[in-house]
Amino acid sequence: MTENPAEPDFWNQRYVAAQTPWDFGGVPAALQRYLAANPGPGQSVLIPGCGPGHEIAAFATAGYAVTAVDFSPPAVAQARRRLGPTLGGAVHFADFFAGEFPHGPFDLVYERTFLCALPIARRPEIVARTRTLLKSGGRLVGLYYYGDKEEGPPFGLEHAEAAALFDGGFELTLDLPVPPHESPALFAGKERWQERRHRA
Repeated sequence: MTENPAEPDFWNQRYVAAQTPWDFGGVPAALQRYLAANPGPGQSVLIPGCGPGHEIAAFATAGYAVTAVDFSPPAVAQARRRLGPTLGGAVHFADFFAGEFPHGPFDLVYERTFLCALPIARRPEIVARTRTLLKSGGRLVGLYYYGDKEEGPPFGLEHAEAAALFDGGFELTLDLPVPPHESPALFAGKERWQERRHRA
């Protein structure tokens, strides 16, 4: 069994075994509030590391053109099976770090358990790639895990680290704590809803 979370097989094994404690099992309340205030007709969103893709239908219902990607075949299969033939087409077996995606460049990139899932050394690459995939003035929004960095995944963020990673290319426009009951037990009390704007 591989123990390298940068490799698809790490995640394949966990999805097949249903060992997915990071999975909230639905649409986070913070995202529901965001979509109610920011409907997306004519806009596009990218969901990297989408896993079972709980948020895809919520974005589509709010009017966004959705592109969701994951490099784990079992995760992609689960998402497509759950979403059915219409919305399942939004889910792509793909590497976030390579290639072009439908509807890009994007108005919005949604973060949920992607940054904290991969090794910490890859974070600058994740942020740089996100910038290339977003339109100028586009938004990076979602839930970030500010918790333990050791023995992950998940690998937690620190506030100073987040500033160093994002502040050069993004403007932080909103930062709110997530109530513990709105998170999976693994993240309870350690998540923040954050919104950033891609600097022109």
